[in-house]
Amino acid sequence: MHTRHVTLIVGVSLTVLAAAGCGNDDSSTDVSATVQTPPDSVETTTTGMPILPGSEGAFQLPSDSAGDDNAFTYDEAAVPVGSSVNIESEEEGGRTTVTFNATGLAPNRDFGVHAHTRLCGPQPSDSGPHYQNDVDPAATPDAPSSDPAYANPQNEIWLDVTTDANGNAQASTTVDWEFRDGEANSVVLHAQHTMTGAGQAGMAGDRLACIDEDF
Repeated sequence: MHTRHVTLIVGVSLTVLAAAGCGNDDSSTDVSATVQTPPDSVETTTTGMPILPGSEGAFQLPSDSAGDDNAFTYDEAAVPVGSSVNIESEEEGGRTTVTFNATGLAPNRDFGVHAHTRLCGPQPSDSGPHYQNDVDPAATPDAPSSDPAYANPQNEIWLDVTTDANGNAQASTTVDWEFRDGEANSVVLHAQHTMTGAGQAGMAGDRLACIDEDF
């Protein structure tokens, strides 16, 4: 069984970066579109809970980056100074459980949280598309998967949360597969809950923050 903990704390900065669009998320999409609850076959829970113990690192602006472990905020209003997240991944018996805990994010708002293929970088798009167990053969770098047959919570890691009045939230999902070595490298916080309709499946708005994670 493989378990990894990562806790990340936002670093202080007076600069505010505008959120940039996710390669898999079209900011022009009508966000009033219906957001569906993941099917019962995916074990997902969301509650306000305290942070779990784990190793610590500091969120920072890309311009202040130093070292190998990246934790970038692209929107300090949504991911404020002092907020923190913890990600735990456990693999056992061909199944994987990923748990996300957050404290101090913007209160009373939705976030989409996904595993992505590449490491975080100075640009929000640097983290690449969503990790998929079965990769959509029609997807390209310019047109990431939006087919519900592939962009769904059974084939990707979706950890959508809604923060409480203190900006705290927790979500956990269990899928019937394990990560391929070296192919899932980060977790991205997005601006809204994940949509599921044809042509927009997997979209969750702008990328607000990115955290390197070695699944």
